[in-house]
Amino acid sequence: MAAFVPASLASSCQVAPATLVMAAAAAVAASRRLRDLLTQRLTAPTHLGLNLSLRPMGSSAQDESSRAAPSEAPHHNYESLRVTAAQRHILHVQLNRPEKRNAMNKAFWREMVECFNKIAQDADCRAVVISGEGKMFTAGIDLMDMASDILQPQGDDVARTSWHLRNLISRYQETFSVIEKCPKPVIAAIHGGCIGGGMDLITACDIRYCAQDAFFQVKEVDVGLAADVGTLQRLPRVIGNQSLVNELAFTARKMMADEALGSGLVSRVFPDKEVMLEAAFALAAEISSKSPVAVQGTKINLLYSRDHSVAESLNYMASWNMSMLQTEDIVKSVQAAVEKKDQKSITFSKL
Repeated sequence: MAAFVPASLASSCQVAPATLVMAAAAAVAASRRLRDLLTQRLTAPTHLGLNLSLRPMGSSAQDESSRAAPSEAPHHNYESLRVTAAQRHILHVQLNRPEKRNAMNKAFWREMVECFNKIAQDADCRAVVISGEGKMFTAGIDLMDMASDILQPQGDDVARTSWHLRNLISRYQETFSVIEKCPKPVIAAIHGGCIGGGMDLITACDIRYCAQDAFFQVKEVDVGLAADVGTLQRLPRVIGNQSLVNELAFTARKMMADEALGSGLVSRVFPDKEVMLEAAFALAAEISSKSPVAVQGTKINLLYSRDHSVAESLNYMASWNMSMLQTEDIVKSVQAAVEKKDQKSITFSKL
């Protein structure tokens, strides 16, 4: 891109006028080549693999598709979870033990891993909403169901018992790490209590909304243990206030919705569960209307950047985009912008 250089600046930099002219000419030529290349791509039907006379699905058709009644998602049959295809490209994962306040039993710890491994490989899914069925999000670990694993671990001596417990804890940690590893953005929609393991779960999600009746507790110290499946590692990064994290973790006190909003644990608070879920699904629909290449690449690089230096993250990003910048999604997006179309009218391929 050519730029005007004041004579005073040119003089102070001791740059010869001829050099400036040549540089400007080269920049203009490069700009023309880039413009010609983009024009060629945008006007070549064979390159897009489309007949440009055929318009993609309009936003009204997409909206009607999105309003279809939720249906059970195929291949997702669980004891502790209910998974539905809530809208186009959106899955709704519900903690589904309302009679037990969605307490996390043995089945839950196993089924969450299975569920999100399937979602990660589901090309139709572009966003996920997690919520709790019944009166609260979750009461945390089901101590009655889990007591035998925790209080009577296997092993013939201290070393073997410790080895067994370490493997058990690692499996429990994977229950929530799998949410983070899933490339699809995951939105937690929290109402009522979010206690103990619920904090481990929501801090592994990408976005958190809550209802006004929500409260949050790092409850583990009240049952004689330190939280060991994610809260102590992720919560400090989520809210960026070590003093507050320490206070919550040492005391097990309740954090109410307004404090959660002020601390950054949640990004929005809503009057009730119904309004919150509507907003969560609207957000998921907005995300799922974007290029899945762009969205999933963004999640992966945000997480990488969280755990690495700026220099390492920039290098990773350059390696990532050296291939991802070649996607047709860019061409479709630019074409829609040039033609002044709503970006939501674009039909992106599965990923």
